[in-house]
Amino acid sequence: MFKSLLAAFKNKDIRKKLMYTLMMLIVIRIGSLLPIPGVNTEYFSTLLSDIATGDLSYLSAFTGGSFERMGLFALSITPYITSSIIMQLLTIAIPKLEEMQKEGEDGRKKIASITRYVTIGLSLFESIAMAIGFGRQGLIKDYEGMSMLHYTTSIIVVVSALTAGSAVLMWIGERITENGVGNGISIVLLINIISSIPNDFATLFGTFVSGKTIARGTTAAVIILAIMVAVVALVCLLQAGERRIPVQYSQKVAGRRSVGGQSTHIPLKVNTAGVMPIIFASSIMQFPVIIVQLFSSRTYEWTKYLSSSYWCRLSMPKYSIGLLLYIVLVVVFAYFYTSITFNPIQIADNMKKAGGVIPGITPGKSTSDYLNRILNYIVFVGAVGLMIIALIPILCSGIFNASVSFGGTSIIIIVGVVLETMRQIESMMVNRYYKGFLSE
Repeated sequence: MFKSLLAAFKNKDIRKKLMYTLMMLIVIRIGSLLPIPGVNTEYFSTLLSDIATGDLSYLSAFTGGSFERMGLFALSITPYITSSIIMQLLTIAIPKLEEMQKEGEDGRKKIASITRYVTIGLSLFESIAMAIGFGRQGLIKDYEGMSMLHYTTSIIVVVSALTAGSAVLMWIGERITENGVGNGISIVLLINIISSIPNDFATLFGTFVSGKTIARGTTAAVIILAIMVAVVALVCLLQAGERRIPVQYSQKVAGRRSVGGQSTHIPLKVNTAGVMPIIFASSIMQFPVIIVQLFSSRTYEWTKYLSSSYWCRLSMPKYSIGLLLYIVLVVVFAYFYTSITFNPIQIADNMKKAGGVIPGITPGKSTSDYLNRILNYIVFVGAVGLMIIALIPILCSGIFNASVSFGGTSIIIIVGVVLETMRQIESMMVNRYYKGFLSE
């Protein structure tokens, strides 16, 4: 990896892309620290004092700490991610969008444009809900005794700033994709997650190493490091794992030339759905808990079953029942998300039209049934891998009270984005090499 980066910096064009990406990341971090005018920046950190250890920890990680500080980028890139998921689902449900997706580059541009508008709409909705819902509870500075005009103006400022911040992050992500190293939206999310890691390491050091004897402190540090290395290795294995289905294309005669007759394969990734099953499952489990936390000072008994901060605690084992529901949801969403992103019937139909066949399997329905059977097995293996990665931080938090803002979801995103970005950089280097070779 480091050799690839050093080689990339030696190339002028790639170095410009890397520097452009770096400057955009600096802008993101500056924007995350900029407070919104007229807002009590300590409001959310006080109201949600358990944000780093409880159910809202993913907000802290995904926004780079901007949410609890109520910074300009407090909404982060999550509205864009949500709108992208919505568009994926609508593409399956609405035939016109499905046709648009099949139009090639023009169709993808149209869908991308619609996604931007949906992102702005979601950002506007979320910012209005936050500003109005918390404005008179302390989010707006000096709201007591404020005139209605002044209060309305403050609400408009907050809504405009939050919506604009989300739009700017979306724009930065697209610019990184076009002018930087690619994967712009993922890199925006990556830098926010990474920014919270130093504080998490400091928390782990203060909890398990600082103030302990040399032997105990060293042992704790080695165990923490070993767990992190094991999780990262498992994520790398899960992200890189794939089942290759061999495909043989029949040879056709076009004039005096023979076309086709080549062998290839269909790569089925073990973790086809990526991190989405964990995000979906966490969102459903945490949504009612978050609503109660935000609008009530009471702690209801039923919310503890849905709260990951109460799972795996030896002193309160009954609340770990909610963990079983979480595991079931991860498996269900792994199959659901894979079903909307990979269509065996369509793949089999395209293979049949192109003259492709899987050795030993007849074209048509038999091919789609075979792909579906293999896919179901692979999805289950991927879901089990996702559960293991997600459960390790939960177990450490419950048993050892290792409180960190990043968990299995964040680690999967970090490793996945880093690996994909390195592949992009290596691909650019190969292209530059061939262009330089051909120009000689």
